Amino acid sequence: MKHMYKYFISICLLFVFVDGFSQEQKTDTLINSKTDSIIYKTNYGLRLGVDISKPILAQFNSTYSGFEVVGDYRIKKNLYIAAEAGYEKETTSEDYTNSTSRGNYIKLGFNYNAYQNWLDMNNEIFIGYRYGFSLFEQTLNSYTPNVNTSYFPATTNTTPLTTTDLTAHWSELVFGFRTETFKNFFITFSGSYKVMMDVKEPENFKTLFSPGFNRIFETGTGFGFNYTLTYLIPFKKK
Repeated sequence: MKHMYKYFISICLLFVFVDGFSQEQKTDTLINSKTDSIIYKTNYGLRLGVDISKPILAQFNSTYSGFEVVGDYRIKKNLYIAAEAGYEKETTSEDYTNSTSRGNYIKLGFNYNAYQNWLDMNNEIFIGYRYGFSLFEQTLNSYTPNVNTSYFPATTNTTPLTTTDLTAHWSELVFGFRTETFKNFFITFSGSYKVMMDVKEPENFKTLFSPGFNRIFETGTGFGFNYTLTYLIPFKKK
């Protein structure tokens, strides 16, 4: 958590710096000959990148590995179609069980930029929604029967048992900050609140982790965060 706070503080400071710096930059303008007004144009295009929080997390958590690619496409001034896809593997240890989940996921939705940019700035404070789907497998690595050891010895079973073709469906509310640090290059920090809609369970065991959703608790809710680096491929200006 200490490292995550450091990254968050860095993003906030970077956002303030870029906000001041961008106001000093020159803009692409178009002068309307009829009204003599100045129209400021901005780039529209496809933005692609990666979530670097997952490899960072893997460096500090030996039970986790994963990667994610992200993308969005601007369809209106403040509206973007957004998607994320990736792979995750997580080993979960409980009092009597040890299990590993691994698989792929995809999330589709949109972002709305609520930030009013100055002139040619291209930063965002956005809110959004995602529908998430995951296809994965879960392996019960070991388990110990929960019995009264005063009468029966508790013997740990270490024979792996794998269940494949598990699925999960969920919804996410997303909130984040995005800043353009260099021309068409963006850094984003975002958080999400997740609600599980449906998850397929293995026989005689629970699904404890779903790739893309993270740990599944009894409430069926969860949280996530992303720290992404993206590059905008501009197609046109409006």
